[in-house]
Amino acid sequence: MPRSALVLLLALVAGCASQRPAGARVTLTSHEDSRVGTYVSSPWGFSTSSYWIEGPEGLILIDTQFLPSAAEEFVSWAEQVTGKKALLAIVLHPNPDKFNGTDVLRKRGIRVVTSEQVRELIPSVHQSRTRKFYDRYKPDYPTEVPLPDSFGSATTELSAGGVTVKAHVMGAGCSEAHVVVEYEGHLFPGDMIANNAHSWLEIGKTDQWLQRIDEMKALKPKWVHPGRGPSGNAGLLDMERAYLERVITEVAAEKPQGKPTDEALERIQSRVMAAYPGLRLDVFLAIGLPAEWERQAQAAGSAR
Repeated sequence: MPRSALVLLLALVAGCASQRPAGARVTLTSHEDSRVGTYVSSPWGFSTSSYWIEGPEGLILIDTQFLPSAAEEFVSWAEQVTGKKALLAIVLHPNPDKFNGTDVLRKRGIRVVTSEQVRELIPSVHQSRTRKFYDRYKPDYPTEVPLPDSFGSATTELSAGGVTVKAHVMGAGCSEAHVVVEYEGHLFPGDMIANNAHSWLEIGKTDQWLQRIDEMKALKPKWVHPGRGPSGNAGLLDMERAYLERVITEVAAEKPQGKPTDEALERIQSRVMAAYPGLRLDVFLAIGLPAEWERQAQAAGSAR
């Protein structure tokens, strides 16, 4: 992560400290389906969305939250409002706001799983993110690697509590590997879809990310539940595509070569933010633009 972007990220976290008392939010019914509920952490935990799916005999959880305390609160809320035990949790991709709560859930008797591809990436991501986040969040940050079990390396069905979902194994997007969960018209894509917030562009694989959106559209979901921001209909997929294409276009306008200058990055960010006024977490955009610049510069170099 570039130093300037890291400074921005730490400033964001520091700013969130004053908002900690605001607490989390819980939505019991998503789009008239009372089986799907939403937990959103406080801004101190990056307003991260996790979900539960209620079956006749128990719950399946989607993602495990960024902070262990939020993971505890998430499970407690889900079990309290449904009156049912959480039995299975699925981690969607190797970002800490998806996997950090793994051991908290496991200690409560919940099996936590992800794809083999995501699982293999978690130790290195955990090591990197612990260096950046531990001192600020301690002791509310995991020290041991929060490593889910593997359900395998291929798309499969997973069942618990009388619920069966399909876990689609997908390639790179906002992370190097992804699981996208499909359940009776509901789609859970993690941070590959953001609503009312800038997207996490850090790894610079927007070209592959656009392929993932095509794959998700082919599933023909009715409802999409993003990693950050309110749930919505399938139009969220088109909104994400338009956002990524706008970022790609604005970077390309600077004709990327070599390393980007701060001035070029500031111009790009200003244009994207002007096109999308009011989106939260513009620090995510700042972190991602150098990676998108590098991708395009490398592609231009290879084409010569």
